[in-house]
Amino acid sequence: MAVAAAPFAAFVMDARTGKEIYAQNADTRLHPASLTKMMTLYMAFTAIERGQVRLDSKFTVSSHAANQPPSRLGLKPGQKIELRYLIRAAAVKSANDAATTIGENLAGSEPKFAAQMTAMAKALGMRNSNFRNANGLTVEGHYSTARDMSLLGRRLFYDFPQYYSIFSRRSADAGIATVSSTNKRFLDSYEGADGIKTGYTRAAGFNLTASAKRGSKRIIATVLGGNSTAHRNQVMAQLLDAGFGSAPRSVGEVKPAAPDLMVEKKVTRRVQVARIEPTPVSAPASEPVTVVDGDRPVARASTVAIVTPKAISAAVAKAQAASRQAGASGTDSRPTRKPLPPVASASTKGSDDLSVASPRPSSRPEGDMPADVTPITPRPVAAPRRDESASLAQPGAASLFMLSPLPAPAIEPEVGPEGEQAQAETGEEIILAARDDSDSVQTKATQTLSRRTSGNTGYGVSLGLYRSEAEAQKLLQRAALQESASLGNAASRVDTTKRGYEANFLGMSKDMAELACGRLAARQQNCTVIGP
Repeated sequence: MAVAAAPFAAFVMDARTGKEIYAQNADTRLHPASLTKMMTLYMAFTAIERGQVRLDSKFTVSSHAANQPPSRLGLKPGQKIELRYLIRAAAVKSANDAATTIGENLAGSEPKFAAQMTAMAKALGMRNSNFRNANGLTVEGHYSTARDMSLLGRRLFYDFPQYYSIFSRRSADAGIATVSSTNKRFLDSYEGADGIKTGYTRAAGFNLTASAKRGSKRIIATVLGGNSTAHRNQVMAQLLDAGFGSAPRSVGEVKPAAPDLMVEKKVTRRVQVARIEPTPVSAPASEPVTVVDGDRPVARASTVAIVTPKAISAAVAKAQAASRQAGASGTDSRPTRKPLPPVASASTKGSDDLSVASPRPSSRPEGDMPADVTPITPRPVAAPRRDESASLAQPGAASLFMLSPLPAPAIEPEVGPEGEQAQAETGEEIILAARDDSDSVQTKATQTLSRRTSGNTGYGVSLGLYRSEAEAQKLLQRAALQESASLGNAASRVDTTKRGYEANFLGMSKDMAELACGRLAARQQNCTVIGP
């Protein structure tokens, strides 16, 4: 499909409803340039929320990624760098080497990742987009439209509110450097602007997808093919002004539905043995066998100890028996993996940004135009609790997305140094968790209440009622980090009741729920076991 060379296109929508306000060449297939990174980041956020990777997963930089043209973070072949820094570099500085590293490590190669990006675009309703790389450098067959990029900007805002603030950063710590935003001029000059992404190549011209909020109104717009940064920003300001003038003051918000996607399945078997407790509350000798869907299992344990061969043999025998029983009945009882949410971070504007900008060359390179460096002092990071830390394996080639509902985001933090996500590892292994001396507290007896629950097993844990959904979500998040071993793959959920918001972990066995509740009670956390 031929792609036009930098004609002008624009699209304006009411972000609350997704309704079109203005369109000019909105469906013309053009070079998106670094607006492509919006999709790269959408894929990264999706992988984090599905528990396939963590913000602190270390990605390896290939020679191909390190040799991408500017704008660059300055990565070196063979270097290992945390995903959180790559996200900041791609979102704020628009670093091509960072975006390529994200794609290669999530999918195994950039072509595979580009195919997954295209599949995701179709699932989101982006009908005229096709991706060939993760950074947006000009290549035949790589195209999108002003309408599709506006739609993608809206999805980033609604699908990942916990990460969206990264797009409003003026600067960020990218691990190896501090970077300034390529969109700083527009963010500083337009009232209410809080994102999203710039783009520039010689073939594309000057592109921008922007979002701004004034009062109850939020407008998202895209400009493709601007003549210069100043021209692009001026046109964008006019489009947003027109959008605010046309959009109704009061309108019912219509949030986009989750895309129908699923992870390609490659079953990995994991046996998980519970920690040894000083005074267990109905503690089982070992937890049930868990088979994890996806390319990498989640494996979390605060410490690892030597367990007797007899215990290992019993756990393996139990796994084999469960597998034979499932095969004989023709059913698949595998639970769906629930990722641990990231830790909420109370960062301030501009404190969580990326890498050093390269000097602007006299002839414009392929990629976003770099901005001046505004160094900042990185925020100190508190040392993690011993039972909240986990070692990371190097992420392998993962096949990500293609067909079942994505879990709705349930947390508020942004991409920050304190962020935690479910650990990703590869291979078939037995995870052995041992006694944690810090938890040697007398556990309290628990009471089981009869209540209908969801999931493959009928028990769960209630942490009580709270006045706001955010408060309940934060409590679930803290509990998941503190008791990751005993909660296992339990799904967190906030139920709205007439009395308030109830924080629950669901999909657990009776023994598992009693053990988790006992450990939470030892931390002075109100806890009740709920059952069928």
